[in-house]
Amino acid sequence: MGGPEKLEHVYDFLHNLFSDRDLMQLPFQNWAAKFIAKRRTPQIVEQYAAIGGGSPILSWTRKQGEAMEKLLDEISPETAPHKHYIAFRYVEPFTSTALDEMKKDGVKRAIVFTQYPQYSCSTTGSSLNELHRQIMTHGMDKDVQWSIIDRWPTHPGLVEATAKKIEQKLSEYSEEERKDAIIMFSAHSLPMSVVNRGDPYPAEVGATVNAVMDRLERKYPYRLCWQSQVGPKAWLGPQTLDAIKGFSKQGKKNLVVVPVAFVQDHIETLFELDHEYGVEAKELGITGWKRADALNDDPVFTRAMADIVKEHLEKDEIVSPQWYLRCPGCKFDSCDHSREFFKNQDRTGSN
Repeated sequence: MGGPEKLEHVYDFLHNLFSDRDLMQLPFQNWAAKFIAKRRTPQIVEQYAAIGGGSPILSWTRKQGEAMEKLLDEISPETAPHKHYIAFRYVEPFTSTALDEMKKDGVKRAIVFTQYPQYSCSTTGSSLNELHRQIMTHGMDKDVQWSIIDRWPTHPGLVEATAKKIEQKLSEYSEEERKDAIIMFSAHSLPMSVVNRGDPYPAEVGATVNAVMDRLERKYPYRLCWQSQVGPKAWLGPQTLDAIKGFSKQGKKNLVVVPVAFVQDHIETLFELDHEYGVEAKELGITGWKRADALNDDPVFTRAMADIVKEHLEKDEIVSPQWYLRCPGCKFDSCDHSREFFKNQDRTGSN
């Protein structure tokens, strides 16, 4: 979905987010989006200022894409050369910008690679609906062969990269401290209204956690918690901050927090986990608080990205079978339209 690279981009980012009817449908949404964005902008500007004046997500995504390109050229020379394009949902480079560049370059074969390992209608789903609209607007529905990597929650490369980040933090404890260490996975929460529609995200995050703990041989106790709740309505829990408070009351001192659904650093890791939760944890007596590093341009992870694309090419599939199944309580016609488009993709197009 992207993030504002500069402070002056924060309002537009928020306005675009709250205007997204694939994400939420509000009464008088045009007016409501402006009102909410204006009200929240000062607070969010302060948060971005605290982490350096903007989101680093574009910079990290570019580094990941460039590293993936080089690896793909090496491990899949028959489909080379490879080039990545970045399509953000709420800030430049928008999906429309990416398609403009692709059209200019004469792209005929495109793989849409979500950077959310776990699928949610609120993230990957919304982005794919927007992609479908922009494909039609740009007239790229017939001359480009499209396919989608829509989820990869248990890919061995993702699991290995995440486990290594946890092991690095665990190694900073003494042997005695490690015996009492808890691993707390933290993922972005969802409103329960979305969960109850049948969104697969909680299950897929849980699958990632389960695979990582298998890789770590289940040596440590762990919990999956959820962060970034907004507003008064019920969200998926337990909330990460509530869990921190609970562990503090139990006398726990050594806590490794793992951003399990984020593959780059951004405001949820650098501000929410580091500035807010990290500071409060230490004030509550959790002296062994540690936050596992985000994957960013870690070579194990960028190799995983390249492997995922290569495996997708070798499968020669349009999208995973799971993506075609809409949520049981889905209320968005756009979800049906985008699925119908990709379902009808012609597999005889040139590579």
